Amino acid sequence: MADRMKLGLSVGYSGASMRVPIDEIRQAEALGYDSIWTAEAYGSDAFSPLAYIAAQTDRIRLGTGVIQLAARTPANAAMTAATIDAMAGDDRVILGIGVSGPQIVEGWYGQPWGRPNRRIREYCDIIRAIWRREEPVAYEGREFQLPYQGEGTLGLGKPLKSILHMNPNLPIWLGTGTEANVKLTAEIADGWLPLGFVPGGMKTFEPWLSTGFERAQKRTGEAKSLKDLEIQVALPVMITDDIGEAFRQMKPNVALYVGGMGHRDKNFHNDMMVRRGYPDAAKTIQELYLDGRKGEAMEAVPDEYLDEQSLVGPVERIRERYKAWEDSGATGLTVRTSQSEAMELMAELTGANRGS
Repeated sequence: MADRMKLGLSVGYSGASMRVPIDEIRQAEALGYDSIWTAEAYGSDAFSPLAYIAAQTDRIRLGTGVIQLAARTPANAAMTAATIDAMAGDDRVILGIGVSGPQIVEGWYGQPWGRPNRRIREYCDIIRAIWRREEPVAYEGREFQLPYQGEGTLGLGKPLKSILHMNPNLPIWLGTGTEANVKLTAEIADGWLPLGFVPGGMKTFEPWLSTGFERAQKRTGEAKSLKDLEIQVALPVMITDDIGEAFRQMKPNVALYVGGMGHRDKNFHNDMMVRRGYPDAAKTIQELYLDGRKGEAMEAVPDEYLDEQSLVGPVERIRERYKAWEDSGATGLTVRTSQSEAMELMAELTGANRGS
């Protein structure tokens, strides 16, 4: 675990219009924040704003939190990340990858859901082989093949090596939350963007991570442990005297993901709420949301659930509740806030403003 909690700032993805909050990003860099994180769903993409941010900053790390695996071939993801890294310099890029869910994978990208755990492994294998440039890349996987051998092929493809001499050491972080994928993250990734991580959550996650570390050692012959894995948790922060109103602002997004982001029988966000000890709320939110009663679904989101995964309230309350995050096992926190004073408070609490 890092000596000091690292701070990130979430840019997220756009709403109806595109805006990159460059003033806040520059403030974060000046305050000693370690990283900036973009995202994508089915609107703005994660890479384009990251390239713009790279040109507007000097040292802060540039992470995708996350790109959706189905959106790009492994080669395209490798090329885009390496291109931004080459322009930004100083090893600043972090490639964060997630699988999203079948609703988006099949409904938006027109890709098969397939075997997510296998797809992640093969995707990362190909990306790293491209970055290393040791030889023309050929890959025979169950989910991906280079050259392509499926239906419609002419049979003329041949293994290729990147023209651009890429940084072979770019880190890959995985956004995961299920047992199988958390184990895979510990085995193959440099960092983890966990789904559903709150103080006390390591009691659930640590055995999964340990299994992944053991698999890594068996595969590579090199020991791997928690000290080799950065763990960056997204954390809403809001300074306010009206805690109830702050929670009300958070509830629509939670209701959307827990209630409507996925099928009734396959919703990872709903599963996460169940795992954290809120099975009745998870069931109620989903039933209401899928029945079109979105307002009632929002009201069904428990305040305690939101309080566990955020820092909300007057400054002294945030100071006190931050202590649990210091001992949580996370090595970094990605702050989600629109408040300049909240950014400053987090820099003070973590010591970010005393130098990186």
